[in-house]
Amino acid sequence: MSGLLSVFLHLLLLFKLAALVTFRHHHYDDLMRMLYKVHNECPYITRIYSIGRSVKGRHLYVLEFSDYPGIHEPLEPEVKYVGNMHGNEVLGRELLLQLSEFLCEEFRNGNQRITRLIEGTRIHILPSMNPDGYEVAAVQGPDSSGYLLGRNNANGVDLNRNFPDLNTYFYYDEKNGGPNHHLPLPDNWKSQVEPETRAVIQWIRSFNFVLSANLHGGAVVANYPYDKSLEHRVQGFRRTANTPTPDDKLFQKLAKVYSYAHGWMYQGWNCGDYFPDGITNGASWYSLSKGMQDFNYLHTNCFEITLELSCNKFPRQEELQREWLGNREALIQFLEQVHQGIKGMVLDENYNNLAGAVISISGINHDVTSGDHGDYFRLLLPGTYTVTASAPGFDPETVSVTVGPAEPKLVDFHLKRSVPQATPTRRVPNKGHGGRVFPKKVQPPATRKTKVEKKQPQ
Repeated sequence: MSGLLSVFLHLLLLFKLAALVTFRHHHYDDLMRMLYKVHNECPYITRIYSIGRSVKGRHLYVLEFSDYPGIHEPLEPEVKYVGNMHGNEVLGRELLLQLSEFLCEEFRNGNQRITRLIEGTRIHILPSMNPDGYEVAAVQGPDSSGYLLGRNNANGVDLNRNFPDLNTYFYYDEKNGGPNHHLPLPDNWKSQVEPETRAVIQWIRSFNFVLSANLHGGAVVANYPYDKSLEHRVQGFRRTANTPTPDDKLFQKLAKVYSYAHGWMYQGWNCGDYFPDGITNGASWYSLSKGMQDFNYLHTNCFEITLELSCNKFPRQEELQREWLGNREALIQFLEQVHQGIKGMVLDENYNNLAGAVISISGINHDVTSGDHGDYFRLLLPGTYTVTASAPGFDPETVSVTVGPAEPKLVDFHLKRSVPQATPTRRVPNKGHGGRVFPKKVQPPATRKTKVEKKQPQ
């Protein structure tokens, strides 16, 4: 009798899990319902917000996970996933919806790993950056012979070739001593990009994102910057050539984390291509100008990689469960990578937060800045580094820091205001009158209310 009861309970559990997880494609209305379903099931750790609208007026919805949704907690890093940038590359869209359901359900079940992740990280999930393109592709479905149908937005523009080209400026600055981070945008940038691109740019300028991944399809590989080759054009095309960032080793590690946690990406042989370890520098694969991952690195504090997740851009519905199982652990492990390197507060002598302070690492020609709350995050591999914090009107402070392989090292900076130097003088001879001197030019739930009152909404 006890054996029959055990079998019955096991079948009941399987039925419950099957009811919770639905492996199917989601049109725009279905996507909205799914997001609100997750939010209704986990209202205290989720928030839904829109970053803008598509050409045809569809919202670009983001689902946020945090123990204090809508609030930036100092020293808690922000991370994002972006899916369906190309409308006909749909697996990322479905994986992010499944991930949202998974995070909610596992948090409710008391999964310690997921609870720790949500309480220590602010996670933003944009399932579809190109909802208009998706609807075009979805009409054709998995068996479409139109390989590019629905790829672009409703204006026929490839959104991953639509961001301001900052690589050209950086490659010039790198040789001539110009800025190595937060490169400025052209004055007319808003008129040069599509509504979806403009929404994403304003989004990533509004949050101090630290880590990101952009989910695509058509190959199986983790692609890291730079995407645009430094080589000169030949017959209208840029030569493919490995074009590393100053953080190349770190980017390789981030890409390998996803590849080796994935069910088969790490094997290298996929879709008729071979990529050692399942990773590639973007420009060594093919050169891409005005892409999103390079833009993140050159204009913000965010380190983004591009994940190509399926040979078939629009996989059949019956393939979705296998793809989810192959990507689930990798999606979680990649989020956890935001917790490495160093982080801390940049304060003045009176313990006021210093926003926009520059954090420099000796030997790595790429700086990051502190956010509006004075906190900064610098992803680094294990090792010993010389770190300098600087801000206009303050004396810089330099420390030596040893970074381990586990949690990030907490390194705070207290900058002192610069003391004006006495104006240097020089003597100028004056005939007959001697010389005259001229100047030379996650708390526990019980403490939730107190903790929220200390924070400002963002």
